Amino acid sequence: MKLLTCFLIVFMFSCQSLPENNMSASLIPATSTASFTGSTDAVPNERKSVTDESVVPVTTIPGASVILAKKQVPILCYHQIRDWKPTDSKISKEYIVPPAAFATQMRMLADSGYHTITPDQLYAYLTSGAALPSKPIMLSFDDTDLDQYTVGYPEMKKYGFKGVFFIMTVSLGRPHYMSREQVRTLSDEGNTIGSHTWDHHNVKKYAGNDWITQLDKPTRQLEQITGKNIRYFAYPFGLWNTAAFPELKKRGFVAAFQLNEKPDQTDPLYCIRRIIVPGTWNGSALNQWIRRDF
Repeated sequence: MKLLTCFLIVFMFSCQSLPENNMSASLIPATSTASFTGSTDAVPNERKSVTDESVVPVTTIPGASVILAKKQVPILCYHQIRDWKPTDSKISKEYIVPPAAFATQMRMLADSGYHTITPDQLYAYLTSGAALPSKPIMLSFDDTDLDQYTVGYPEMKKYGFKGVFFIMTVSLGRPHYMSREQVRTLSDEGNTIGSHTWDHHNVKKYAGNDWITQLDKPTRQLEQITGKNIRYFAYPFGLWNTAAFPELKKRGFVAAFQLNEKPDQTDPLYCIRRIIVPGTWNGSALNQWIRRDF
C-alpha cells in the first residue's frame, strides 16, 4: 500500500495537465462551447441515446452494504505508455509504462485467463448481480495520451481486450494527445469513453461555474464525438469528495472512479477503486499484486 500511496502522490504532482488557474470558460475550444442541454434532475439510469446500443438498464440500486460486500473486480489504471527518457525521475518511471512492459503485462493477463469487462458490465454486476466472465478485469486509461491509442490499444487488440478511456477534452487534437477521430474509433470498436474533465482541475476545488466548464461542456463534446451517452467519470488525480456525488448523478453519470482509497461507505458507486500499474512491474509482479489486492 505504501508503494501505491507514493504513486498517487507522484501522479498528483506529475500528471500532464494545465495549471489550475487557467480555468476561464472562455478558453474552452470552440468545438466544446455548446451549452449544456441535458436535464439537471435526470435520473442517471434513465438517460438514453438513440445511437447507444449499450444503455445501462434501468434497475433498482441496492444498498451500499450490498455493493460493498461484492468481490472487487481488479481495475488497472494506465497513463503514459512510452519508453523512459533520461529526464524521467525514478518515481515517474513507476507510472510511465514502457511498451515492452505493457506488452508483457497484457500477455500475462491473457495467458492467465483474465477477461476484460466494460464499465457497463461492472455496473450491472454491482447493482443487479449480473454474471461476469471468469477472472474479470478492467483496463482504464487516463489523460488522452496518444500512446494509449498508438501503442496500448494495438497490444490489447491482440487478445481481444477492451478498455475504458477517460478523456481530458482540452487535449484533443494537440501534439502527443488523441484526436477526436481516434476517440471515435475507440468507441466504435467497443471501448468505453468516459469523462476526465476539461483540463484536469481538482474536483475538490470546484466552485461557481466549474461544473459547467469541467463536466457539462466536455460531456456534450464527447457525446457529439461518440454518438453515445457518457456515463462514467474518473476523478483528476484520483481525488474525490462526497459533494461531487450529487453533481455527477444529476448529470447522468452512474459511476465514478478514483485511485486506491477506501470507497465511501454510503455511496460506493461514485468512488470505485483502481490501482496505478507501475512501469517497473513485469507480468508476474502484476499478477501477484492483483491476486493480493483484490
